[in-house]
Amino acid sequence: MSIILASQSPRRRALLEQMGITDFTVLPARGQEDMSAELTPEHLVETLALTKGREVAARTAAGNLVIAADTVVALHGEILGKPQDEADAYRMLQLLSGETHAVHTGVAVLRDGQTLCEHETTLVRFRPLSEREIRAYIATGEPMDKAGAYGIQGRGAVLIEGIQGDYCNVVGLPVCRLSRMLETFGVRTLG
Repeated sequence: MSIILASQSPRRRALLEQMGITDFTVLPARGQEDMSAELTPEHLVETLALTKGREVAARTAAGNLVIAADTVVALHGEILGKPQDEADAYRMLQLLSGETHAVHTGVAVLRDGQTLCEHETTLVRFRPLSEREIRAYIATGEPMDKAGAYGIQGRGAVLIEGIQGDYCNVVGLPVCRLSRMLETFGVRTLG
């Protein structure tokens, strides 16, 4: 059995390795994320993860185990994906300033027709940000490929007053939940 990560995210790769899973192949999903449906953030991330997982599973050999994930940030009912440009990143960071938001990650694990799909939610509190701080953070380039326009594992850590829940989920992969899911498929991360 080969393990396949259906994501090109370097953060997800690093988190899998942190879990002790070092022998895996990266095979990103090719489809576009459709965030137009009127779904709750929890249902949306599960749907997106499952769609990615099924697409990649269809392109791989039988017996392979596919792990797919999708993360969004939600604030007051608005889903904040990856910013389209610097103006969009500014808008998102301004919305998050001084607020508590939810980070939702959907995870799908698939092998030979067996599928598990779950989600994890973590609450994140931003400190109030000035216009200068927002522009300086955007100038680092870090916000541009991350849901909600920030990376808690990078320079964006200085924006965070606190979290409630799984830190790794905010990075992009809820490793505790994924570890339990993998056990269903016979993959043990701790002996």
